[in-house]
Amino acid sequence: MSHPLDIKQAGAPPERAEKALIMLHGRGGSAADILTLSQFLAVEDFTLLAPQATNNTWYPLSFLAPVEDNEPWLSSALDIVQKTVDHAMEAGIRRENVYFFGFSQGACLALEFLARRAGRFGGAVALIGGVIGKTIDRSNYKGDFLQMPLLLSTSNPDFHVPVQRVYATGNIFRDMHAEVTEKVYDDMGHHINPEQMELANRVIFNLVK
Repeated sequence: MSHPLDIKQAGAPPERAEKALIMLHGRGGSAADILTLSQFLAVEDFTLLAPQATNNTWYPLSFLAPVEDNEPWLSSALDIVQKTVDHAMEAGIRRENVYFFGFSQGACLALEFLARRAGRFGGAVALIGGVIGKTIDRSNYKGDFLQMPLLLSTSNPDFHVPVQRVYATGNIFRDMHAEVTEKVYDDMGHHINPEQMELANRVIFNLVK
């Protein structure tokens, strides 16, 4: 199941940028929406790439549904992320300079993509998300992040994302040698707060200054 690639671009042109930020929107959101968040991030010299999900949804069911119940949409979504990475690298951006930012369903997609393809990317910000599946299949997750920084931040409780899955996701990434920072906010609700953006700048993006 494949869809034509629809990537919204902002920031520096890919061929003139040394770094790329791939931004993945949540369920019901859009590439244009998630790109607006870049104004709060220290990514002035990045090229910004936001793929658009078909019908604004990466996969139809909860991320806690059995993986097979979200197929073939999940595999298609993971393929779109890979093609977005390829798009950046074909423009001359190195893998270790490719960063990720995802919210909610986009955070789940970014984490699942990275966990299945562990390696030295630039870093990732995953706000209210975790790896995908009713149960965690560790056999899907192999490789070494080589100290890639990862920020996991969520609300406790969150109606869609149990905090236990966020912690379990952090442990998976630590086991594969990512530098994981976790920040849990009590009763924040299912949205992004300004402190999370400041934390992202400190933990992820200022590392490249």
